[in-house]
Amino acid sequence: MNNKTSGVKEFFRKLLVSLKRRPSIIPLLVFAVAFLVYSLNLMNISDTTAKIQGKGMGLCGFATMLFSLLSLLCFLNSFPHRKKVNVPMLVLMFLMVGVILFCDNYYLNAISNALTRAQNPIQITQNTLYIAKANNMLGDHMIILIVGVVLTALLPVYAKLLRKINTSVSVEDNGKLDAIDISGEE
Repeated sequence: MNNKTSGVKEFFRKLLVSLKRRPSIIPLLVFAVAFLVYSLNLMNISDTTAKIQGKGMGLCGFATMLFSLLSLLCFLNSFPHRKKVNVPMLVLMFLMVGVILFCDNYYLNAISNALTRAQNPIQITQNTLYIAKANNMLGDHMIILIVGVVLTALLPVYAKLLRKINTSVSVEDNGKLDAIDISGEE
């Protein structure tokens, strides 16, 4: 039992050491989750676009998918390993995330307008349940993106806090350290 708990402790210590070296992994994972949330629910988005056929909905879906992938690449180039932050790539990444948030908001408004329009409003039934799923997913996607932006903006703050955490391993001395001959002479 003691061996398992020490293995778990060592795993978390190594995880913390890697986060201390590259704290930019934290917002990267959040943006990766946002990308996965959107791309795994792309069928609901496509079906909603086909059903509502609102102005610019297809373009917003395409732009969200494209800029999600490109913003991940910009984020990776913004924080190169053991180098200073690449500010132009970081600004470009923030601009792309802004476009994604705009497109998500535009798409949500198009869904809302289709559901509440005076002439022939679309009803959510068992056959059109994908519209509600797309609506909920877009709200979640926007929240995850905002969390990623906040984590990226606060990266210098929590990087300093992570560096203050002691992750060193204490090595015990059995008292026979003087008896070891390291000179190589016989």
